[in-house]
Amino acid sequence: MQDHPLEVGEDATTFFQPRAEVFVTMLWTTALVWLFCRGVYVLVQLALGIYPNVEDIASIAESLLIVPVVVSGLVLLIAWNRFGWLKSSVLGLEFAATGRRGVHLQWSAVASVGLRRWGPFTELVITPATMDAVKELPGPGRRPRMLRRPSGPALLLDVGLMSPGPETLLAELHRRIPSRV
Repeated sequence: MQDHPLEVGEDATTFFQPRAEVFVTMLWTTALVWLFCRGVYVLVQLALGIYPNVEDIASIAESLLIVPVVVSGLVLLIAWNRFGWLKSSVLGLEFAATGRRGVHLQWSAVASVGLRRWGPFTELVITPATMDAVKELPGPGRRPRMLRRPSGPALLLDVGLMSPGPETLLAELHRRIPSRV
C-alpha cells in the first residue's frame, strides 16, 4: 500500500488489500486451475492408451504442490507495491485499482457507487457525474480501469480482498453520500 498521509483535521478511512490475503487467494485459485489442467492432461494420456507409472504420479503430485506456490509468489512480487487501495475522507474519494494510477473525486462529483460480482472478485463501480471531475493522481501505473456503459463511463476498483471488506466499504460510502449508494 502506498503512503496516504492524512491532512490536518481530516476524517478519513483507508481500505487496502493485505498481501497475505492476496497470496492465499492466488494460491488456492492457481492450485484449482493447475489441478484441472493436470487432470485433463492425465485423461488425455489415458485416452491415448498411455498409463501413468509411479514416477509420473510422483511428478504430478510434486507439480501440484510446487507450481501454485511459485506462481502465487511471482504474482505477489510483481504487484508488491501496486495493490488496490481506497481512501474516503471529507475531501472526497481517492482510489486505485491494482497496478493502476490513483484517482481523486470530490463527493459532489460522485453520481453513484455500487458493488458487482461476489467474493474475491467483487468490484466497486464508481460513476462520476462527469469525466471532467476525474483527476488522475501522479505516479506509476496504467490508466484507471473504466467500464463503458450506455448510461456513461464508470471507474472500477477491485475490492473483494480489501480490508476490512466490501460491505464495510459500501457502508462507509453510504455514510458519506447516502443518496447515491
